[in-house]
Parts: sequence; C-alpha cells; structure tokens
Amino acid sequence: MDEADPSRDLTPWELGAWRAMMVGMGRLLHRLDEELVTESGMTLAEYEVLSYLSDSVEGRLRMAELAQGVVVSRSGLTRRVDGLVAAGLVRRSACASDRRGTYAELTQEGWRRLEQAAPVHRSGVRRYFLDQVDDEELYMVGDIFGSVASSLADYEARQARRFA
Repeated sequence: MDEADPSRDLTPWELGAWRAMMVGMGRLLHRLDEELVTESGMTLAEYEVLSYLSDSVEGRLRMAELAQGVVVSRSGLTRRVDGLVAAGLVRRSACASDRRGTYAELTQEGWRRLEQAAPVHRSGVRRYFLDQVDDEELYMVGDIFGSVASSLADYEARQARRFA
C-alpha cells in the first residue's frame, strides 16, 4: 500500500498514540464531569455552556456562535440550552438586528452557579491534567490540538460552502 494513502493501516506506534489520547481524554472528561456533578449538581457539558457565555460580552452569545464554541450541533446545543433555561441558569432573547437570531444569556442564578462550580472545575483540570505535564509538554499539547482544531475548522468551512 502506498505511504501517501490515507486509508493505510496505522502503525503500532500510531495506534498506541491514538488509543492513549482517546483513553486519556475519555477518562479526564469523565472524571471532571463526575466531580462537577457531585460537587455542584452541574454536568461538564452544562458548565462548558455557562463558561462560554461568561467569557462573552454581557454574558450572552448568539446560539450559532455558542454552538461553534462548545463544538456541538445546533440541535444538540438547543437541547442543552433548553435544560439550562428550565433550570433558570440561562434565558433566551431575540436578536434585534436579525429576527432569525437568538441569544443565550446567563441569568443571575447562572452566574452564581457558575461561580460555585468554577473552583471545582479548575481544581480538577489542574490535578488531573496540568499537574501531569511539564510546561514543554503543555505547550506541545496546545500546539498539537490547536493545529487539529484549525484543520478541522477549515474542513468544516469548506463543507459548509459546498452545501450552501
């Protein structure tokens, strides 16, 4: 099989690296989720939405922007935001400049719950991830996944233009 063929078998070294990344990421996300649920009653997915909203201007984002940030389909984000709205942590509001657009916005209770959950999340990220790598490894991880994310964003943009 040609070395340039992208469907060629993975070498044992490539397969080992891939599996280590998958298992490590899966266990990390599971552990962070479990701690957040236990300590704050909030899932990692819910925390992620609230965190993205808190980083935005006025604690709100258009749903399409939020979906790109949390890397979930629009329908998946709608279901997630529906739960946060029902819990009183987020509210929806219409976009004045675009009648089709909708904002997701943190409520006061959403801010409060996020502030309660943030130390739990930060502690877990530090304990289970940051404390396991040195600065050089952390830089490499950021560089690697920054490249992967950028490449996939380019691919997704090409696909969107193709089907537009």
